[in-house]
Amino acid sequence: MEFEYPWEFAGRRSAVMAPNGMVATSHPLAARTGTRVLEEGGTAADAAVATAAVLNVVEPHMTGIGGDAFALTQFNGEYRALNASGRTPAEADLESYRERTDVEEDGEPVMPAEGGLPVTVPGALDGWVTLLDAHGTFDLADLLEPAIEYAEDGVPVSEYVARQWTTAQERIAGVEESARTFLPDDRAPEPGERFSNPAFAESLEWIARDGPEALYGGGLGERVVEVVQDHGGTLTLSDMEAHESTWEEPISTEYGGIEVLEHPPNGQGIVALEALNLAAELGIEGDPTDEQRLHRLIEATKLAFADGYAHVSDPEHVDVPTETMRSKDYARERVNEIGTGARTYDAKAGEHANTVYLSIVDPQGNAVSFINSIYMSFGSGLTAGGFALQNRGHSFSLDPDHPNRLVPGKRPFHTIIPAMLREDGEFRASWGVMGGSMQPQGHLQVAANMAAGLNPQAALDAPRFRWLDGTRVALETSRMPDEVVEGLRERGHEVVEEAAFFDEGGHWGGGQIVYRDDDGTLIGGSDPRKDGQAVGF
Repeated sequence: MEFEYPWEFAGRRSAVMAPNGMVATSHPLAARTGTRVLEEGGTAADAAVATAAVLNVVEPHMTGIGGDAFALTQFNGEYRALNASGRTPAEADLESYRERTDVEEDGEPVMPAEGGLPVTVPGALDGWVTLLDAHGTFDLADLLEPAIEYAEDGVPVSEYVARQWTTAQERIAGVEESARTFLPDDRAPEPGERFSNPAFAESLEWIARDGPEALYGGGLGERVVEVVQDHGGTLTLSDMEAHESTWEEPISTEYGGIEVLEHPPNGQGIVALEALNLAAELGIEGDPTDEQRLHRLIEATKLAFADGYAHVSDPEHVDVPTETMRSKDYARERVNEIGTGARTYDAKAGEHANTVYLSIVDPQGNAVSFINSIYMSFGSGLTAGGFALQNRGHSFSLDPDHPNRLVPGKRPFHTIIPAMLREDGEFRASWGVMGGSMQPQGHLQVAANMAAGLNPQAALDAPRFRWLDGTRVALETSRMPDEVVEGLRERGHEVVEEAAFFDEGGHWGGGQIVYRDDDGTLIGGSDPRKDGQAVGF
């Protein structure tokens, strides 16, 4: 791949370049922590865990050990997918849940987003340990130390984090422990205010001392279970003890001479691959604000999501048509449904989410693409030990006939998806775009940008769209020509303008990229829509 480096940058930043190692993530303190681990001789796995732990402190509404994680790893040319997502409790009976929820859509019960019912086993911490067992050289206790210090001493709250915190504060204001932990002075912190979390520091010290068993069967796990059951959930300590992460094979497709690798289901990486195949069949030309290019990418996105929402679930429980959805032949069949106007599509083969993503390449050329999430802002709204508990169970269907229906011991449809790139069999990049349903859309747009020659930073800077539902699509209208926006409207797209979308709490995701060139030079990009940065040495 060859990139352009114009002297006048399209975004706020130039691409970051370094000869040895690099970390790109959504918060500067986390990026610096991971880089320091690399400088001290740690592997990409060591740096990933230290970085993720600090992100738990600085972005507690987005991530935590109360959530899940996924990773793609490349060590010595071997690629693997780590699934550290949790499962439903053994007592998660569909009929019981249908009776216990008072949330309905079209007269049918649905999984609630708050309280104890949507809390699944938190898999992230086990994922950290599994990653270290396979590829780490540092002790977990040492890697947790920076996060412990930040939690004890406090960190200044960055500006975008402060905005998200304020938007989400109503979800936790009425939950005593959550409000006590995350709403000092009965409100969200303002930009620059220092936030400390001594309860979380204590939890991390507990884990550093006793290992992950503190959460998976020990005293910290007992606290989690007590909170969940006090709020109507069915999680038990036995569910926590039974959890284990799994190693799987990445899935991929070729686009523009690049092989794009994704995590297999129960995640939605397959949606990104199907959309890329559809885009390749359509032919995507022009710059990121070209009207026809945008129309075709939007329609490819909708088609791929139609299949994803209908079929993606835990492959240990249902037959997910992964091979069909990522097939070039299938794309050639489905692409005929896309015309010149906006439309909706039926399946043939999520709007809320909060996540952090980090990308790391170490001096040996090994890489970890890692994503950690508690789903919605502050997850279920419940807190134990200074960390929020995820609400991934909200993704399950309570329809007995749906592939993603609630079943005991089942992983849900998952939004978080790490990615990598290969070219001619060689590792090229560790990358991702966080943000719920924006993730496969971001993967599609950023991959297409890089294949067209935009360098990693410029590929992230480029204006984006976000398909919402039906024919509604949010656009970064302040960065697109008026005639392009009007042209999309004439095609039938219901355009939600940037200001209105942003006022409603909407976003276009946050991407991070570390690319490795033929000579080993690392080229990093960090999304200007977030507070983070790429840091190398």
